Amino acid sequence: MPYTPIVATLGYVLSPDRRRVLMIHRNARAGDHHLGKYNGLGGKIERDEDVVAGMRREIREEAGIECESLVLRGTISWPGFGKAGEDWLGFIFLVTRYSGRPLESNHEGTLEWVDLDRLHELPMWEGDRNFLPLVFDDDPRAFHGVMPYEGGRMLSWCYSRA
Repeated sequence: MPYTPIVATLGYVLSPDRRRVLMIHRNARAGDHHLGKYNGLGGKIERDEDVVAGMRREIREEAGIECESLVLRGTISWPGFGKAGEDWLGFIFLVTRYSGRPLESNHEGTLEWVDLDRLHELPMWEGDRNFLPLVFDDDPRAFHGVMPYEGGRMLSWCYSRA
């Protein structure tokens, strides 16, 4: 059976001092699949854009800033992750330089600067705790992982680096 995931981006914007990351607290929409959780910024790729253009657009729409420098840190296949069990394929970016002033909130929730050493304290998808250290580590190689979900729960996690 062919794999036909929803293709998306997920970006983590670093503060200029590289000690904090801009996160969205998904607290604005009652029916949100991510309600109450913290997450990076991002969303679905549009049919006529590449993943970098999609990441820049999503950051612009969700945070009101322009990405000046970003690095692809990895990819994750999330079979069964969607609200109705859809498969997702995410391109994970680290935004190391931006221009503008981030919004305080958007239609999905509140934007908050969070100390990197406090990320583990936030309510988030359990699977995020597995890959977030790879986003922020010093290894220059991209990671490529598979994280199946069923019924809103992570089943397993494995990855390789190239």
